Amino acid sequence: MKKLINDPLNVTDESIEGFTKAYAHIIKQVASRVVARKDAPIEGKVSIVVGGGSGHEPEMIGFVGVGMADASVYGEVFAAPPPPSILTATKAVDGGKGVLYIYGNYAGDNMNFDMGAEMAAEEGIKTETVRVWDDVASGSPENYKDRRGLIGDLFVVKVAGAKAETGAVLDEVKRVAEKARDNCRTFAVALSPGTIPATGEPTFTIGGNKMYFGVGAHGEKGVKKTELKTADEAVEIMLKAILEDLPFHKGDEVCIIINGYGSTTLMELSIVNRRTHELLEENGIKVYHTEMGNFLTTQEMAGCSITLMKLDDELKELYDAPAYSPTINKYPALLSKR
Repeated sequence: MKKLINDPLNVTDESIEGFTKAYAHIIKQVASRVVARKDAPIEGKVSIVVGGGSGHEPEMIGFVGVGMADASVYGEVFAAPPPPSILTATKAVDGGKGVLYIYGNYAGDNMNFDMGAEMAAEEGIKTETVRVWDDVASGSPENYKDRRGLIGDLFVVKVAGAKAETGAVLDEVKRVAEKARDNCRTFAVALSPGTIPATGEPTFTIGGNKMYFGVGAHGEKGVKKTELKTADEAVEIMLKAILEDLPFHKGDEVCIIINGYGSTTLMELSIVNRRTHELLEENGIKVYHTEMGNFLTTQEMAGCSITLMKLDDELKELYDAPAYSPTINKYPALLSKR
């Protein structure tokens, strides 16, 4: 696979530097693998630190900004960030009211963020953690804590970031983040793999006329390989799994993410979104808002995911709150008030 890079071992550092320069009006680089919002730290506000492996841009670096996360910390491509970097991010944004960690539920991230929390405690910084486990294909409802995280963390960070902006205490910010997470469900499908820049090797193999339902963000084991289906057929399979899992009912109101994995075109995502809206209408479920685009990518993997977040009045209010980041842009004039 051809890639427009320099030294494959430098892709993470060089990409962070370039991304930060593009959005220097919103974010700043505070260490080689740590990016914070430009006005951090903010005294008297709960801070939110997100993180994970690079290679999924704009997740998580694109979630940093006003009304969103205060900092993002990266590991190598598809690898968890190390505890010292997590501590650096924590100290860079701590405003004295505690720090909430939000990240995908993967073993490496769990271990390293737990270690980072222990190191922060030694520095006198209180932390709490919300692990996102929205991937319905990776575990049964009874074993939901074993599920992987996918792009549901976009909604979780948006809700938590809005709550933090109100001056809420750490426990309250954590509570709404957990509510958002517990109301999110995601299902993914891949048509072809991404590749690891350092090796050029694909993350999984699949036949040219096949598709893989239920894959993880790195191409982890899915639930079913099939012959290539139409977009409408694929959406019907994906949405059925999501709707039955929460479960969602007639009269519910939801926000949607139609997420592309890197090489999926906006044309394709729009076709997926069209059928998603049709099926939700047929089920009596109202769509409040749709986010569509590449939010969690896997290099050039082809495919997409669908996420639903079931809303109540509190989640709707927090979702509608102002935000300004490289990924979410609601009321950009807010930035000038800082």
